[in-house]
Amino acid sequence: MAASSVEELLAKAEQEEAEKLKSITVQKELDLDFDLGNLLACDKNRIETRDFRGQKKEDFLRSLARDNTQLLINEIWKLPTERVEEVIVAKLPEPTTRLPREKPPLKPRPPTKWEQFAKLKGIQKKKKTNLVWDETAKEWKRRWGYKRANDDTKEWLIEVPETADPNEDQFAKRVKAKKERVAKNEFNRLKNIARAQKVKTPGVGLVPKAQQSRNELAKAVSVAKVSTASVGRFQDDLPKEKPPKNSGKKRKFDPLIGDFSSEKQKQLDLLKTMGSKKPRLDITKAVNQQMREEDKEEAAAKRRKG
Repeated sequence: MAASSVEELLAKAEQEEAEKLKSITVQKELDLDFDLGNLLACDKNRIETRDFRGQKKEDFLRSLARDNTQLLINEIWKLPTERVEEVIVAKLPEPTTRLPREKPPLKPRPPTKWEQFAKLKGIQKKKKTNLVWDETAKEWKRRWGYKRANDDTKEWLIEVPETADPNEDQFAKRVKAKKERVAKNEFNRLKNIARAQKVKTPGVGLVPKAQQSRNELAKAVSVAKVSTASVGRFQDDLPKEKPPKNSGKKRKFDPLIGDFSSEKQKQLDLLKTMGSKKPRLDITKAVNQQMREEDKEEAAAKRRKG
């Protein structure tokens, strides 16, 4: 009895060990279709319903996935391999299955004006080094940016041209010219982006409107009226001028000391409102407001049609 139980345990252990160390050879009635570029394997073999129902679904699916994965790995090992940084890698071929994508592929970026000009003239892009030799400082400095070589804005002595104004600051002139160049480059960059996205670029300065609305005019008048040294306090009113709307009002706070009867009454009114069973929403007021909004929408629709 004991000997048979020991043999059963040994047989069970051998079976479990064999399941863990399965063979790399898998037999299938029909060969799988492989797309190694996408690491894809398609199994066309028919699944027997009897086998699927005869055992647990999880075990059956796990075994099927293991066999197909083993076949895919076997195909990968047939590819040419190479060693890269002490690691063996395989070069995958081009994929043959077109996978669906949620969005269309990105369109190529249209070339800029400089790229078109360079292609027309045959100008090749050359990579420049980041450091250059500065003859004045006798050391290597950056080609661009902070503490760059041959920075004309950092010179302590500048020769004034004969045709220049002797009272003009040449140092400030160079700094101003540099700022203008930076602004021009940034403007050209934005123009390239707008041209690539087919968006019209606005003109320089404020864009005037054909006709301003009543609210915009009233706001402009109120802003102009308070744009004085006295913030409009001593500004005379025009005849029949209406008081400005949405004017700032000073906040009035209750005194910190004194009679607290008003504060007590406010707290009692708040508790009374919270404990009341009446709805906080004024239904009549809400209905009237909704009706006014609907009338406004109908009037706006009629104006658009008419």
